[in-house]
Amino acid sequence: MEKKESSKAENMKGPNIDKKNLRTSSNPKKQKNVSLPWWVEILFVQIGLPDKLLIKILKSKKKSKELIKNDKKFLFSLFFFLAILVYLYPIVKYSKSRLECESAAKTYIKQNKSLEKITRRNLKMLSTNFCNGGEEIYQIKGRIIK
Repeated sequence: MEKKESSKAENMKGPNIDKKNLRTSSNPKKQKNVSLPWWVEILFVQIGLPDKLLIKILKSKKKSKELIKNDKKFLFSLFFFLAILVYLYPIVKYSKSRLECESAAKTYIKQNKSLEKITRRNLKMLSTNFCNGGEEIYQIKGRIIK
């Protein structure tokens, strides 16, 4: 009976040992043949940039992923705000240039044309006409505009 028990004990130890060996030998880190990303291959293998730079790049990549994961709402509102600014900038720039043109045209009309008793409304009309390419200013020769 002792032989039977010892054989049973050996049989029990055998499969357990085999399972442990299989688990350690099937380590996923050792079996994977992970190819490097193309940019790592080019910059750090072919060109030979320093490894410290790669470490910094990978750390910043990890931090940016965490930032995006944690602050989605803030980043979305920041992106939305920037999109609004990019959309409105040409409109603001156009309006600013128009106002500058009109003020320059008003001073030109006051200095070069001897207009008497011109109203603000007519002056604004003439300056707007001048900024739009109109030639009505050149046709005025000292006459009174009402």
